Amino acid sequence: MLTDDTFFLSIAELGSLLRAKRFTSVELTEGYLSRLEKFGPRLNAVATLMRDSAMKEARAADREIRRGKYRGPLHGIPYGAKDLCATRNAKTTWGATPYKDQQFDYDATIINKLRDAGAVLVAKLAMIELAGGMGYNEAAASLTGPCKTPWNADFWSGGSSSGPGAATAAALVAFSIGSETSGSIITPAAFCGVSGLRPTYGAVSRHGAMALCWTLDKLGPMCRSAKDCEHVFNSIAGKDPLDPTSKDRPPRIRTKRAALRLGVMKDSYEKAQPEVKENFLRSLETLKKFARIEMDVKLPDFPYGPAVGTIVDAEGAAAFRDLIESGRVQQLASPNGRVGGYAASLVTAVDYLHSMRLRIPMRRAWNEMFKKIDVLVAPSRATVSYPISKTFDQAYPSISATSPIGASNLVGVPGLSIPNGFGQNNLPTGIQFIGPAWSEQTLLDIADKFQQATDWHKKQPSL
Repeated sequence: MLTDDTFFLSIAELGSLLRAKRFTSVELTEGYLSRLEKFGPRLNAVATLMRDSAMKEARAADREIRRGKYRGPLHGIPYGAKDLCATRNAKTTWGATPYKDQQFDYDATIINKLRDAGAVLVAKLAMIELAGGMGYNEAAASLTGPCKTPWNADFWSGGSSSGPGAATAAALVAFSIGSETSGSIITPAAFCGVSGLRPTYGAVSRHGAMALCWTLDKLGPMCRSAKDCEHVFNSIAGKDPLDPTSKDRPPRIRTKRAALRLGVMKDSYEKAQPEVKENFLRSLETLKKFARIEMDVKLPDFPYGPAVGTIVDAEGAAAFRDLIESGRVQQLASPNGRVGGYAASLVTAVDYLHSMRLRIPMRRAWNEMFKKIDVLVAPSRATVSYPISKTFDQAYPSISATSPIGASNLVGVPGLSIPNGFGQNNLPTGIQFIGPAWSEQTLLDIADKFQQATDWHKKQPSL
């Protein structure tokens, strides 16, 4: 018998019940589809429901499980994908009106890998148009309208992986796939109270995923726990001949130290919202039980903000050159987006190349930093989610805490956000862990220990 609580179970718990024949993948998939139909429109979280193909995949999973052919922890588990991953069985709109009827005749590599793992794709999930590549300043910058966090429908779910964040938090899917260029997994994970992993650049193939910024884009899992993220990441990571930037993970090097050294990023929490700061400091007390905390770690001194802005503008203008030059950019929902592409097209080659060249000394300096600490720690966001009734710049104008999001994306290292409490208006807060390249397992292990000691990841929004 499926209950509402069933849909909030972890991947491992759902898999165990499937193997024990407490319910079938068809029954579980039908349940998630019903939740998508019921709650998806309330949250503006769904781009396309994939009922027919999902039920076909669920029936195939049940046949294999009955025969004892078990593909792994994702077998028979329903999930959703951000609507920038190509799917042959559904439109891929990139969240934008100019592409509302777009459909590909192939599946993205990440979709194929998850199918090989036995996962069941039930929906394409909403996103900020073009992953925010033309610029935006409001939650409504999407083909599906403003996506809402299920904790308070007056507030945004975060971007640009807005649908994956909201749908995972509301248990409309067991897990989801998001993407990040400069914060698009970390932010919705924080605003929706879920666990979101941004992998090392190149760890997961992007073949078949919309390109915004070729040298920054990454795909990763958004789940209810770090352990769930681990299961999904292990299924989607690895080299793909169709994506020349993808790589196999090197063997994990385990530290011989008794306790990991966690460096708290300076200026990341003092000027955050009071509840964010309080929750962060309380989280550090929990982390002290199994790690060594080093306060006030400074990032290497580089112009991260201007560099990431220049690179995203230049590569985004190149990726969407036809859209900009055709004038169809005027169909975008965001007023900023309708003009942002023209401004981005004016980035000079000199500025772009200078920003790209800066990434070499940046990576070198970050490598040196990670010789002194194992993991960098900071609040995921300095505030709770933004009200959908206001533009972002009007939401919390007095908050000025420093964030490692842009810098860590520039150097291509992994990050993981997990929930660590609640702030204003019953909205979630998050803590993020950032490690050197290919340290995903270290981040997941730390987060799993934290989640074994706390229950923030088990909280359920009232729908």
